[in-house]
Amino acid sequence: MMNIPYARQWIEEEDIERVAKVLRGDWLTQGPAVDAFEQAVASYVNAKYCVAFNSGTAALHAAMYAAGIQPGDEVLTTPITFVATSNSALYLGGKPLFVDIDPKTYCLDITKIERAITPATKVIAPVDYAGYPIDIDPILKMAREKGLVVIEDAAHALGADRNGEKVGPQADMTMFSFHPVKHITTGEGGVIVTNDETYYERMRLFRTHGITKEPAAFLHEAEGPWYYEMQALGFNYRITDFQCALGSSQLEKLPRSLARRRQIAEKYYAGLKDVEGVLLPPIPENPHTTHAYHLFPVQFMRKDRKEVFLSLKEKGIFGQVHYIPAHLQPYYRESYGFKPGDYPRSEAFYQREISIPMFPKMTDEEVDYVISTIREICL
Repeated sequence: MMNIPYARQWIEEEDIERVAKVLRGDWLTQGPAVDAFEQAVASYVNAKYCVAFNSGTAALHAAMYAAGIQPGDEVLTTPITFVATSNSALYLGGKPLFVDIDPKTYCLDITKIERAITPATKVIAPVDYAGYPIDIDPILKMAREKGLVVIEDAAHALGADRNGEKVGPQADMTMFSFHPVKHITTGEGGVIVTNDETYYERMRLFRTHGITKEPAAFLHEAEGPWYYEMQALGFNYRITDFQCALGSSQLEKLPRSLARRRQIAEKYYAGLKDVEGVLLPPIPENPHTTHAYHLFPVQFMRKDRKEVFLSLKEKGIFGQVHYIPAHLQPYYRESYGFKPGDYPRSEAFYQREISIPMFPKMTDEEVDYVISTIREICL
């Protein structure tokens, strides 16, 4: 029997050597490998600026800070996301509100955003769920008309294309995550890309305790070459040089990783499309938009999801569920009064979804085994 996780990092000898080179050098943190990685990511997605952090959550926190979230400000996002998306607003005293998903994309329903906006709304935070790039143009148009900031959670979508452009520079700020199960990894880590210099500078300050050592930015006269200023209440959200060395190496093979993910997705579509009661993830209709397939979420419409999940596990296939809707977490229920039934599409999706294995190191034999096992369970 095979043993197949839902995801797994892809580390090669070249990655190890790149990290070892930094470990043998002079800089372990706050050195040139961080700058090089930031520049490489910015160049890849064609953004002007990139700021790297020690996690995707820290990156989202910094983006909310740069956007000016203050106590009482509202942030609109989807319930079908990891809680970091909405938590990042809470860290600054903001209030998360949710918009139900579009069953055609599994991303938040664009047609429901405008009616959810209130005078307290400050940020719209769409999520590219599973790697499907949300149609961001109408969101940006709405935001511009109402003076809102758009922070795109693209943790799942590094390398995806939207209307012929890499996902990243379209929103005011966009986050990519580098957890081991993502397209590339730095162990833990994340970045924000942006074309706005003000956001860029605010995030750079935020990740280093709010401290600057740059004379041009000083508010008072420098007392000597040792001088620095804490100008805001920031955090220690720095990423290390050896993590960034790994990230730079990983980024170079991202095209291979994406190509393999799409091959696996094609095999899944071909092998499961005729299984009654199995709903496969959406494919972008726009030929110039591509799915990044961080996840391959399957909905089981007729079989009990728990029964399917446990049956797969018995066969050595370890799926995952993405996600328990954020508004149903005990903290959100108790603190903000959310309850079952508030976002019915998201809750129904959660009850049916299993993310089946999807990672570049999967062999064709493993993919075929997943397909045959699902067919056996469901037919």
